[in-house]
Amino acid sequence: MNANVSLTTPAVSVDIEGVNLSYGTNHVLKDVNLAIRPGEFFAFLGPSGCGKTTLLRLIAGFNQADTGHVRIGGKEITDLPPWKRDVGMVFQSYALWPHMTVRRNVAFGLEERGVKRAEVERRVEAALGLVGLAHLADRRPSQLSGGQQQRVAVARTVAVEPKVLLLDEPLSNLDAKMRVQVRRELRDLQQRLGLTTIFVTHDQEEANTICDRIAVMSDGVVQQVGTPMALYERPANLFVANFLGTANILEGKVTGSGETRVFEIEGGFSVPVPADRTVPEGARLVFRPQHAGLVAAGAAAPGLIALPCRVVHREFLGASVRYGARIGNSEVSVDLPFQSGSDLHEIGTDATLTLPRHALMWLAA
Repeated sequence: MNANVSLTTPAVSVDIEGVNLSYGTNHVLKDVNLAIRPGEFFAFLGPSGCGKTTLLRLIAGFNQADTGHVRIGGKEITDLPPWKRDVGMVFQSYALWPHMTVRRNVAFGLEERGVKRAEVERRVEAALGLVGLAHLADRRPSQLSGGQQQRVAVARTVAVEPKVLLLDEPLSNLDAKMRVQVRRELRDLQQRLGLTTIFVTHDQEEANTICDRIAVMSDGVVQQVGTPMALYERPANLFVANFLGTANILEGKVTGSGETRVFEIEGGFSVPVPADRTVPEGARLVFRPQHAGLVAAGAAAPGLIALPCRVVHREFLGASVRYGARIGNSEVSVDLPFQSGSDLHEIGTDATLTLPRHALMWLAA
């Protein structure tokens, strides 16, 4: 991409306040409140049907809220039609005109807005320079790769100089290798433009790698908002913990009080609960696979929680080995770094699972 050609639009905030939206009896968005900062790369992340695309289209003006407000740069836009909102949206399908060249596709929106020819040419050149496609300006979409078509769609959108860029799963039509390349290009472009950008995806790896903050959604509700690392390390509930990476979840109950309080795992094992730790009603014990260790059965683990287990399966993942370990009635995953020549735990053998106390979380639904 050409770093010497740029389009500049002042970064603005996006505020969503008390938004509810229903389709008949289906309550799709439920009291959504979000404050997206100027120049932020923000993601709506969640499974299919959680309301993330509906919320994006509501910001764009294609959906109308039953209650609530949407503001861009402090300006109320809730009742404005899409063409008056100063937002640009890149659709999942790219929606390029097949009979037009790349240049004409990028120019089309500007010409429809009545922009003068000289200014159209300047913006088209700048937009194609930004996405590194100036040399392909005379080709048609069918002559481009999927990644190049996606970049044309982005160029067409930024050429109109929107205040906010909306991306509706723009990488879903690309193969795995191309997705990695294009998501890096999107992040680089967004940072150079300083443009407030909202990205919809169901892929937590995409959101984690390119976004500043993420709103995790489920069933029309924003479950938690935070940086990728904060959400991973301090999930608010079981849904967030499970959706962002792999989480081991053990059923059980808290017994005792104060210094003697423990979490009894189904199967006859127990884990001490720190006296200062709040455990919600109905909570489960949660930890990440990479925070656990495996040592020989009965081996000492100074300062660590130690639980007898049995190795029930093993997967070689290249940089790591994932073990399945059975603790009582439950099976958990343990990820250990792989080093050439290191001894592996054999399937069917007894072992000790070790856990640092700081890695333990007690989360409810």
